[in-house]
Amino acid sequence: MNNSEPLSLYELNNLVRSALELTIPDTFWLAAELSEARVAVNGHCYVEFVEKDATGNRLVAKAQGHIWKSVYALLAPHFEHATGRRLQAGLKVLVQVEVSFHELYGYALNVLDIDPTYTLGDLARRRREILDRLDEDGVRELNRELPLPRLVTRIAVISSGTAAGYGDFCDQLEKTPYCFTTRLFPATMQGDRVEESVIAALDTIAAEADRWDVVVIIRGGGAVSDLNGFETYLLAANVAQFPLPVITGIGHERDDTVIDLVAHTRMKTPTAVAEFLIGLRRTEAENLAALSAALHSAAERRMGELRHQFEIAAHRLQQAAVRYAGRERERLERLTAPAFSLALRRLEDESRKLSTTPDRLKTALAHRLATEKDRLGFCERAMAIANPERILRLGFSITYHDGKAVRSVDRLAPGDRLVTRFAEGQTESIVNSITNEKN
Repeated sequence: MNNSEPLSLYELNNLVRSALELTIPDTFWLAAELSEARVAVNGHCYVEFVEKDATGNRLVAKAQGHIWKSVYALLAPHFEHATGRRLQAGLKVLVQVEVSFHELYGYALNVLDIDPTYTLGDLARRRREILDRLDEDGVRELNRELPLPRLVTRIAVISSGTAAGYGDFCDQLEKTPYCFTTRLFPATMQGDRVEESVIAALDTIAAEADRWDVVVIIRGGGAVSDLNGFETYLLAANVAQFPLPVITGIGHERDDTVIDLVAHTRMKTPTAVAEFLIGLRRTEAENLAALSAALHSAAERRMGELRHQFEIAAHRLQQAAVRYAGRERERLERLTAPAFSLALRRLEDESRKLSTTPDRLKTALAHRLATEKDRLGFCERAMAIANPERILRLGFSITYHDGKAVRSVDRLAPGDRLVTRFAEGQTESIVNSITNEKN
């Protein structure tokens, strides 16, 4: 071919294809990270392989690939069964590929086989790195070290409101005789938004942590491959450092996630979480019943002891009271004997005095009567001497003015009519003038 003549694009691509077929082996094993894995409606799976630098931030290589429908139908179930993951972005894989170059579609890698053990090793390495980082931060065991409240009744639930596991969890709690208060904090439980939505729910609960006893993260059902969203450092760090005990029930008996390893308690399923909480209440109720019975028994024993002590004390008090009463009676008898003798002598003296009282009273009464009789005679004589008739007969007269005896000239005035009474009769006169000898 003349080098001076230009090639068509097809001719150039054909040369590239021929060169690749001559120089590259038929197949080889490739270790790379999946940045995309998409199953088309025709059943073929289209993937993109990438390689990053040592920092993990910059791409250094990229290639498109495909897994034809017939191969994908065999590889996908085998890989998922072995790893618990679907082929999805973010996984590191070891695949057997052949290089193909098509004049129209260009360079691509055709996947013929896959080694699940490589991916398992990478997942284990990534989990180990997360756990080591949590250990370095000193937070891995923090949530496990939190004590469970004695009475777990207020439960903050992180789950999808439409998840069957959430419904089973609530039904299980409602069937018990114990009262639980639950509230759903909705979150996406599969896909790319698991980390973001679960952390947002945890932040909401932390803002009102005093209203809740524990946090339950439940998922229930779904593909094992959907657990990839729970295998992140940021989510594990939030769970490990959460201020309330976190109980997980992601929904798979065989597989643990990173948050299962840092949570306070890991249960297999949402129903198992409900049974665990019910068991706590049952144990607390049984302990309370046992304590109540022990308290009742101890109270009865103590009441019996106190009753016996009271009876002994009452008997002793009765004996002491009898002895005290006897002593006081004797003391009172000793004190009252002299008083009784003194009172008896006093009564005898008073009785003797009383026996002489009538004679003395009779003598005193006779003396008083004689005295009063003499005084009455004296009064009669004085009245006789002071009788106006007698005074008039002695030559005296009495002058009246307006019916009253005149005792002073000061009460008279010229022109007053006077009546003068004598022993033999009376005369009338009119005052002409008044002479006051005091003046």
